Amino acid sequence: MIHAADVTDAVDSLWGSLFGGATGFVMLAIYVLVVVALWKVFTKAGYPGILAIIPIVNTIFLIKIAGMSGWLVLLYLIPIVNLIFAIVVAIKLGANFGKGGGFSFFLLWLLPFIGYFIIGLGDAQYRRA
Repeated sequence: MIHAADVTDAVDSLWGSLFGGATGFVMLAIYVLVVVALWKVFTKAGYPGILAIIPIVNTIFLIKIAGMSGWLVLLYLIPIVNLIFAIVVAIKLGANFGKGGGFSFFLLWLLPFIGYFIIGLGDAQYRRA
């Protein structure tokens, strides 16, 4: 018979191994890198860079920079639709910074911590399409 305490201990152990120690440090480092890159992207687009720190707010303003309504952030709550919408946002965001579809797909959707640095620190200029 499985007791609730055993399940709780197993979940706590799993949670600790996934997000504790070195993995937690690496995830925090990646988050900090993305925030720094987004800060530069937001500044180039005319928004306060500090908005990049707040997790849901940064997504809302990223959608606005892509030229869409911030309310569309709710599409991220629908499975499968969120993947397609994230690709659309990445492509429109890249287009507003003068980047092509390949750059947008691979470096803004698959590897955003690299793509946002290229847009934020590079010579790309924001021009709303």
